[in-house]
Amino acid sequence: MSATRAANLEASSEALDKFVTRVDAVLRALESSAGNPTKVGAQTIRSASLTAGTESVFPEAHGLYKQYNRVHAELTSLSKSLHLQIEAIGIAVQGAHRGFDNLEEEQRRRFWAIQAQIRETEDVKSDKRHTNGSQTGAGY
Repeated sequence: MSATRAANLEASSEALDKFVTRVDAVLRALESSAGNPTKVGAQTIRSASLTAGTESVFPEAHGLYKQYNRVHAELTSLSKSLHLQIEAIGIAVQGAHRGFDNLEEEQRRRFWAIQAQIRETEDVKSDKRHTNGSQTGAGY
């Protein structure tokens, strides 16, 4: 690597502190917004809200209910993942600034727990795509 590239990659403590502050602000904003995983997860509907009949009476209402639940589950998962990713970025930036070994033990544990949780979620999604046969080239 050239000296110029190395200098461009070197992060000053001021820049890292500023970045940590911005990541923390984004995390606080997410936690207080409607995108908070708990708030997203609480926005459910019951099938009876759309129709009181059986599926054969009004199949479109039941189809809408099923799609709403599918989209709701995906949005809840995405919200949780975003929350975890932002938290992990904050810890990683602190580790880059002070050295990962110099972080508190709890922060290091939390970082690896987040990584494991995200990996597990992605594995479950991948298994569902393979099981349902709806795998696309982009992995979505």
